[in-house]
Amino acid sequence: MTNEPTGNIKKGMEVELKIESLAFGGRGVARVNGFVVFIDDVLPGQRVLIRVTRKRKGYAEARLLQILEPSPEEVAAKCRHFGECGGCRFQHLDYRAQLKYKREQVLESLERIGGFVNPTVLDPIPSPDIFYYRNKMEYSFGRRRWLSREEIDADQIIKPRDFALGLHVRGRYDRILDLDECFLQSSASVEMLSLVKETARGSGIQPYSTEDHTGYWRHLVIREGKNTGETLINIVTADEPRNLRLVDDLARMLKQQFPQITTIVHNINRRKAEVAIGQEERVLHGPGTITERIGARRYRISANSFFQTNTKCAEILYQKVAEFADFKGDELVYDLYAGAGTISLYIADSVRQVVGFELVPDAVKDAEANCELNGIDNCSFVLCDLKDAGGLQHSQNGEEPDAIIIDPPRAGMHHDVVNQVIAINPQKIVYVSCNPTTFARDAQALSSAGYSLQDIQPVDMFPMTVHIELVSLFRKV
Repeated sequence: MTNEPTGNIKKGMEVELKIESLAFGGRGVARVNGFVVFIDDVLPGQRVLIRVTRKRKGYAEARLLQILEPSPEEVAAKCRHFGECGGCRFQHLDYRAQLKYKREQVLESLERIGGFVNPTVLDPIPSPDIFYYRNKMEYSFGRRRWLSREEIDADQIIKPRDFALGLHVRGRYDRILDLDECFLQSSASVEMLSLVKETARGSGIQPYSTEDHTGYWRHLVIREGKNTGETLINIVTADEPRNLRLVDDLARMLKQQFPQITTIVHNINRRKAEVAIGQEERVLHGPGTITERIGARRYRISANSFFQTNTKCAEILYQKVAEFADFKGDELVYDLYAGAGTISLYIADSVRQVVGFELVPDAVKDAEANCELNGIDNCSFVLCDLKDAGGLQHSQNGEEPDAIIIDPPRAGMHHDVVNQVIAINPQKIVYVSCNPTTFARDAQALSSAGYSLQDIQPVDMFPMTVHIELVSLFRKV
């Protein structure tokens, strides 16, 4: 073991290091004679003992062996499952420090990947709630339950090993952590989770397994209208008609014990893929959808709709989009990756017309329904794959948009979409991103095409996690 980082770093070397910062994705960053080392499960300010597990050109990876000194920014984690669950990664890091490091990660991505020099990255806007903020949680059933630290320490198995309902263990897609508590969604949702778990386990029917593609119980999805108080329960199973009565009985118990539940649906997933979306849906209680409110708008949300996960922060995000766009009232606006039309509807009163582009048919139906729900007649939606040639050429009379709003998935824009946006040549582009690394790549392409990157505003949609959301403005030079 090397007490001080001297000499060349080698695989298998054990060395004491001080963690300097956090890289995007949550790994700690330290250095040995200027050579970068990435370590999981550490915090800036900690002094640690590590073992180098891999050496690459320009960096190394290491495993934490022991924390020798705590971080001054370290706090006590709230949840008993912390460190095992794949949900929260930074419950043990002071929230102000979380915001600081997320800003640094946006800045570092823009400088390293995008080639920007001193870009203006504003201080992140904090989430109004740092716990209980999620409006959707997707839980998985599994036959291979993760043994908790408590059980291992006590050398006592306290639950059946072949049944679990909860979240995946971080980095282990074959193991489910059986949840007893969670501080991301409401406390009522955890009670609903417990009832579903006990009922499904008591049915004697196994969870579905991707190893042999047998079993029945697959997922439980709970969606909450944070501003409306409405709740949707989605029970996802395999296709076994003889077991339908089990789901019907479960729905009745849920209604009886939780009268606040607005609707219950049953999705039947016939695919082998482990996704919480079915090919057939049965509505067991209520209308099959719930509504949520952001600002003056109401949105219909179905079991499989996309909707921003942090409702209160979503309103802040959309306010920032409108602020950056600075609409005058007569603009034609394109909304790329429009989803259920949440941004389109939010800005509709501030512009002449919005055309949204979306790949998912159900999302387009939701967007059109949301326009009708809110009495909006200046939004239209185009079902298309944006990367197809000419995918954006759908405006009336060949008119080009004055501004484009882009809210792509984590992978960012396909390069063909970037080229189409550049060809359209709008005066303003407002880009919403959930991944600063792909944003930096796209920002570099737009900058090279004559767009000036203005302020970048991170908005902390996901407290306690590694995820980062941001809004930015590009102006044509």
